[in-house]
Amino acid sequence: MSLSTVLFLASIAFGQAAYLDKKEVTRPTQTGAAPFLAATNPAPFGTTRSFVANAPLETALPIVGNAQNASIFQLMGQVSPYFPNPEYASCNDRKCPVIDEPSGFGVQEMPLPPGASIGQVHVLHRHGSRYPTSGAGVSKFGVALAAQIKAGTAGNFTGALSFLNSWSYKLGSEILVPVGRQELFDSGVLHYYDYGHLYNTSTKIIARTTTQDRMLKSAEYFMAGFFGLEWTNNATLELIIEQQNFNNSLAGYFQCNNSNAAVNAGGNNASMVWENVYLQNATKRLQALSPGFKLNVSDVYNMQTLCPYETVAFGYSAFCDLFTYEEWQDFEYSIDLSFAGNNYFQSPTGRAVGIGYVEEILARLQHHVLTTTGTQANLTLDGNERTFPLNQTLYFDFSHDTNMAAILTAFGLTQFAPVLPSSGPPAPNRSLIVSHLQPFGARVDIEIISAPQPVAANRTAASTNAYSQGPATSYIHFIINQVQNASLAQAQYDYSCNGYVLHSIISFPRVAPRRSGWWRGRDLRG
Repeated sequence: MSLSTVLFLASIAFGQAAYLDKKEVTRPTQTGAAPFLAATNPAPFGTTRSFVANAPLETALPIVGNAQNASIFQLMGQVSPYFPNPEYASCNDRKCPVIDEPSGFGVQEMPLPPGASIGQVHVLHRHGSRYPTSGAGVSKFGVALAAQIKAGTAGNFTGALSFLNSWSYKLGSEILVPVGRQELFDSGVLHYYDYGHLYNTSTKIIARTTTQDRMLKSAEYFMAGFFGLEWTNNATLELIIEQQNFNNSLAGYFQCNNSNAAVNAGGNNASMVWENVYLQNATKRLQALSPGFKLNVSDVYNMQTLCPYETVAFGYSAFCDLFTYEEWQDFEYSIDLSFAGNNYFQSPTGRAVGIGYVEEILARLQHHVLTTTGTQANLTLDGNERTFPLNQTLYFDFSHDTNMAAILTAFGLTQFAPVLPSSGPPAPNRSLIVSHLQPFGARVDIEIISAPQPVAANRTAASTNAYSQGPATSYIHFIINQVQNASLAQAQYDYSCNGYVLHSIISFPRVAPRRSGWWRGRDLRG
């Protein structure tokens, strides 16, 4: 077998890299029941509503309080099915769900100015929609509830909860669901339209993912969308081991002990405070419909979480319209609080978890492999141009939601830094809205742009003079917003992750001065 047909599987346990065939790294994972939406979909939800076909998910649900017919599936944080980011410019009314002008997270959107060119792109991509992770609270609740229903000890559910009398838990664990495969394939197609011109057809690129099944499959579906079914002629997937004691910038938390410790539980704690505020009415309302089953706030939160998981798995979930539109807005905020405290700027380990990827981006831009690191970057791979190429115009890296949040934090995107109060209410014009940042299938495109002169910082879309006086200038453009350079000293990797100070903090040079975010400033487009 030639290396051109091999997937790289790398470790740092003994400073060596191993190569395994794809079939050796995939393993059976529990799948869920097959959907039967043609039989289970109750649409059109009564005589007053016209039929809206599922495409492929049933999202045309009658939600109490949804005066503007907005989608609750854009209010589900990191478990939202993928949608292009609708970033709002302003909203004075907490309940207003639709704003005409996108803000690009505070950055005005403008076209690429004449004479400027995109020479390289680094795509950081989350996996597609999946089943719940093993041991997640929603899974434990679903299994326990189904067991009591089957045993006849849950009592009789009435009204809107009557479907539970014959309900069973049918979700699988961990792996992609069908729409998750579609999200990545569609993204590959989209990125080909956006950046296909950058691909040198005489070369074969290295793309990176991890050894988790959903990560491997997501990368494969993306590659099929970008290159076609013969994508192995164009790209080789490098699989980086994703587990404890293996350095991996695409899953940086495994080499950051404190990220999984009580010191980093602030986000979870804040989220639980908010859940106990916004779900009081829902808990009382649903408890009245389940006289034989004692519900608490945690149970009701898990019911709400079953909605997005059942929807992406089966196409429809009866749990979705149990909650009002305002309660879905509040559900989004509970996830925003969790990410703010666990992964973004309120987290003591947020920057440290993401800094390894920042270090890799800068190494690519400065055209050198890594010979030393104070982060979770994998030196076995990053120190070798065969596994850490420096001459590509297209880079594809596949990661996870929390790791992507930490990477944005490590890049210093401070519009996500404001503290979110756990007491609420959620401010509608906040930038940190997880469904806008890390839904299933999220992506961040980092464009490297050359301009003949410095681009005018205060230009407008209709400006006749896009440039100011000066020499040719290079820019980093995030499809998300303005970028600020970061350093290892800022991230304090060893102190943040392990609790002790590294005696010689390594700092990598800042890239030449950049201005970015001044055009196409929306994240998650497509």
